[in-house]
Amino acid sequence: MDQVGQGSLLNRKDVRLKVTTLLAGLTLALSACGQQTTAPQVQVGALAAQVSTGNLGPNVTVLDPSMSVAEIKAKVDAIAAAQFSNEFGPRRDAIYFKPGTYGSATEPLNFQVGYYTEVAGLGASPTDVVINGTINVYNRCLDNNETGNCLALTNFWRSMSNLTIKATGGMTKVLGEAAPRPDWCTNTEFWAVSQAAPLRRVNVIGGMSFMDYCSSGPQYASGGFMADSRHSGADALVNGSQQQWYTRNSQIVSWSNAVWSAVFSGVVGAPAETFPTPNAYTVLDTTPVSREKPYLFVDASGQYNVRVPSVQVNSRGITWGAGMTPGRTVPLSDFYVATPSDSVQTINNQLARGRNLILTPGVYSIDQSIAVKRADTVVLGLGYATLTAANGATPITVADVPGVVIAGITLEAGPTMSQTLMRVGTKNGNNGSQVRASATNPTTLSDVFLRVGGAQIGKVDAALEINSDNVLIDHTWVWRADHGVEGPGGTSLPDTQRWAQVIGNNGVVVNGNNVTATGLFVEHFQKNNVVWNGENGKTIFFQNELPYDPPTQEAWNAGNGGNGEQGWAAYRVADTVRTHQLYGGGAYVFNQNNPSIHTTNGFEAPATPGVRLHHLLTVNLSAGTIDHVVNGVGGPADTTRVGQPVYVTDAP
Repeated sequence: MDQVGQGSLLNRKDVRLKVTTLLAGLTLALSACGQQTTAPQVQVGALAAQVSTGNLGPNVTVLDPSMSVAEIKAKVDAIAAAQFSNEFGPRRDAIYFKPGTYGSATEPLNFQVGYYTEVAGLGASPTDVVINGTINVYNRCLDNNETGNCLALTNFWRSMSNLTIKATGGMTKVLGEAAPRPDWCTNTEFWAVSQAAPLRRVNVIGGMSFMDYCSSGPQYASGGFMADSRHSGADALVNGSQQQWYTRNSQIVSWSNAVWSAVFSGVVGAPAETFPTPNAYTVLDTTPVSREKPYLFVDASGQYNVRVPSVQVNSRGITWGAGMTPGRTVPLSDFYVATPSDSVQTINNQLARGRNLILTPGVYSIDQSIAVKRADTVVLGLGYATLTAANGATPITVADVPGVVIAGITLEAGPTMSQTLMRVGTKNGNNGSQVRASATNPTTLSDVFLRVGGAQIGKVDAALEINSDNVLIDHTWVWRADHGVEGPGGTSLPDTQRWAQVIGNNGVVVNGNNVTATGLFVEHFQKNNVVWNGENGKTIFFQNELPYDPPTQEAWNAGNGGNGEQGWAAYRVADTVRTHQLYGGGAYVFNQNNPSIHTTNGFEAPATPGVRLHHLLTVNLSAGTIDHVVNGVGGPADTTRVGQPVYVTDAP
């Protein structure tokens, strides 16, 4: 979940009483079981021959099983040290493991993953890369010497995929000596994260926890995503303090608990649905439509390729259990490999020639749209490649064509107002396109993250606008920053200044029909965070926090002319919509700038038989009030029940 500035972070999170109680219980249950740096520019855009064998520039570290554990650790620990506290810095990294085995039971490979770091195997299957050890995210300590105020609530922007972990060996601090820990932490993979930190195609053998209960004791974590992964440890996968979590198309032995809610779709071994007690579990036996994220792999001849998985309908379990994930293989020679020094014109010329696009790690200044016009084009970002809007541009536009896949990129607003940061399709019914987006081959957005504020002043009307039909949004975090370094001297702006200067009206606006979202995280926008205008939409898992910074009730009401309501709902389905489904939605309130502010409804939707919202909750985090969960139904999430969700099972 997003945070306020570091100075007030602990006070804000201490109010989560239910989580504190849960952690005390987990302690008993579990007893049984740097500095910001500037990255060098990558200069590989025209080096096709080198790129085909994996020369993706100095921001991409490729590791080989012939390397010693000590040699590997020297490289990965240096990256972790640089990225550990680099929350809003410009450095980006990708770490790739070639097929083979790394570490051993006697000499395990254990390391940490910091900000803006992608860690992935280069095998055709996750079993082709085996790590004897752990690849961990622990609590981040927010005091000056990284020893106190330790939690996972700002552990954003990092990922792990396409490899096997045999959890072995010890935990070490990123900057130095081994940390003491109980024996029962020895064989555990820790992934204590919040938003924009996905696990995909990960095969974990041994203990696994989404909460760090070893490096600094149990602490807060909030919101995560896992897909196409398998856990085969002897014990339950530990959700721990994760307030909301979404697992899609995976295989697990069992699940430990939920805090406010946990959502499963297409998961073998998922718990039975119970809501809200004894656990708030939302469970779909299959996922209606899914497509796994494209991934790099090395073939038998040593050449690099991109595997583009096929669309699945009503699917369950992992895609790689019986062999290579179904899909198509695209050689790297069919991609233009871009660097931050490439102009948008150069990139668009390459796309117009029929090339796909790889964006190597770095921060790109985008002063006109990268225009994706050809069906089945693949745009793949490595190492959290970030496209920053310049001069009010929309960094990426996608035409009304089928099968486009955009994956692994971050889009960032600039100081001049942009209408959108990503726009898929034209606004008026696909504009008569003869090659329309397809239900069997949807345009897909996987791990596409959008940010307004944080690293700089940002302004956008609607961050993500979906106009095409049959689009699949597979994990996105759309974030208007509640803290950052946009102020004088790299400070976080005071709330009232943030409200006036960091402008984000809507997070996601869906105008297309038959749009599906699996893993929708949208937070802190100044009007409705999500507006759904299209028919037959479907969302599986939604997490939201309303903005912290409205200075007055009048400012929070501004522009909302609907029925005398106060403020803006987190998730609004338009009154004209006749078919829509939402499974597992949560909205939180923390109006720290003015705790007297009210929001009438967390969710709003037309009262018609075709619109069904299943398993909703609102939570008060100690300031402000959400008066009702949905459409005037559900009691207030106010300061008399801090940290205690108000649930509605079905609505309208």
